[in-house]
Amino acid sequence: MHTWPVQDAKARFSEFLDACLAQGPQMVTRRGAEAAVLVPAQEWRRLQSAAKPSLKQLLLSGQVRADLIAPERGQARRRPVEPMA
Repeated sequence: MHTWPVQDAKARFSEFLDACLAQGPQMVTRRGAEAAVLVPAQEWRRLQSAAKPSLKQLLLSGQVRADLIAPERGQARRRPVEPMA
């Protein structure tokens, strides 16, 4: 992955974008520290579709979570209780 200082990425954006499309993701640095990555749109969509939601996203979503597999009430098997020695 090629690294671009932010000022170069801004000044040569067309070249920066062309490099992204031809070579793949391009890293942008600010004061020597990694700041962002420019990725082709197709790669971004692939990454987004492969991403799994976090527990927080699942809990805050409005989706019904009734499809959990749980035994009917009163149908759960219990282990026999072993007598204490």
